[in-house]
Amino acid sequence: MSAARSRHSYSGQSVAERQVERRALFFEAALTVFAEKTYAHSSITDICAAAGLSRRQFYEQYSGREELLVEVYDRIQEQARDAVAQALTAAGAVEARGLMDVAIRAYTEAIVGDIRKAKVAFVEIVGVSEAVERHRLEVRDRWGAVVETAASALPGVRTPPGGWRVAMAAFIGAVNGLVHQWSLDDPRPPVDVLVEVLTTLLVALALPGDPAN
Repeated sequence: MSAARSRHSYSGQSVAERQVERRALFFEAALTVFAEKTYAHSSITDICAAAGLSRRQFYEQYSGREELLVEVYDRIQEQARDAVAQALTAAGAVEARGLMDVAIRAYTEAIVGDIRKAKVAFVEIVGVSEAVERHRLEVRDRWGAVVETAASALPGVRTPPGGWRVAMAAFIGAVNGLVHQWSLDDPRPPVDVLVEVLTTLLVALALPGDPAN
């Protein structure tokens, strides 16, 4: 295929640019629709209406709602990972408990700063299908590996009872449960409460001698 054909433009945009723009519109639409109507009670028609795009354009990008849901979930997790990495870099040389607090705060704020993200990533993604559940567990394990790598390099950190994989399954389960509950509460507790609870849990697992315990 020639370069001219592969970059055929319309209204100043290439085909590739229009594809990126449409996926961004579908992402925002899915966040809103899945959060407000729930995944179970929403439809492709709802998503297309919110995005201002057609069903034909939807199927040019996705095989169905489940594929879009997973993409939205993955992008939320990617944004959270980026927020944590940036926060840790900015924090510099801080003692272990302080770094745990920085990381958890960055993650929590990235997720709960937009209630749609919290609802999709901790409520609507759960129990959709066997394939989605496997994917959720893979994401959980990747987060566990990130936490293990970062925490185990800090002075004073021990290997938790049962090893890091078991401890991270417990900790990430607590994160999921807490943010899920937070998303349903009315009024919702301040973000500082979430950060304090999660930091306390992680410190108890990895810093048993911490004087704040």
